[in-house]
This record gives sequence, C-alpha cells and structure tokens, in this order.
Amino acid sequence: MTRYLISFNDGAMDHIPAAEMPDVGKASHEVVQEAVNAGVWVFGGGLERQRASVVATDGTVTDGPYPETKEVVGGFAVVDVATREEALVWAAKIAAGCRCAQEVRELMDDPETDAMLRAAAGR
Repeated sequence: MTRYLISFNDGAMDHIPAAEMPDVGKASHEVVQEAVNAGVWVFGGGLERQRASVVATDGTVTDGPYPETKEVVGGFAVVDVATREEALVWAAKIAAGCRCAQEVRELMDDPETDAMLRAAAGR
C-alpha cells in the first residue's frame, strides 16, 4: 500500500455561503467515514487559517508563512491505498464533499521510520 496526501488550499472553500457550511461538514464527514470503513483513512483535518509558524534550522520561530507564499494548505487527508488511481477516486469524493478541488501527491516511502513505529508499537 502507498500513502497519498490529498489537500486543498486555504481559501478554496471561501465561495461557499456560511449557511451551507453545515451541509459541507456533513458531506465531508460522510466521506471520512466511508474511508475509515474501507480501511484507507490514515489521518486528516482542516487547518486553522493563517495560524502557521516557520521554524528555521537554528530554532528561530517566525509567525506565518513566508510573505511571498501565495498558497498555503487549508486542509488535508492521508489515505493508504494500492494505486494512484484509488487515491484519485478518494480525492474526487473529498472534492465533492468539500466542494473544492483537491491536490493529490504520493508520500515518499520511509522504511526506516516505519521500522521505528513498528518497534515502538511492540513495547
């Protein structure tokens, strides 16, 4: 299985009237439940608007993304599926529920970290 990041940009849902947001929330949670039931849901959620901090390699913290950043992530899901095509199907379901386009990217395989997690779970 391969993990995929499905995400949308902050502001992608701004076109939705406030009165319709409860319906959007219900529809998106139905997709999450479907993914959980299918055994492909890993983790996901919405991100607080512009509540980011950048931490430099020396530990210096700067509030917010870099000023030149035009797009920041507004929400995401991680699914674990067999193929990219399956990830695209889930992205389409999320897009319909959230009423906004989704970006799909394959996460890099990291066997060393996976081994660490398995070892920690075996404690």
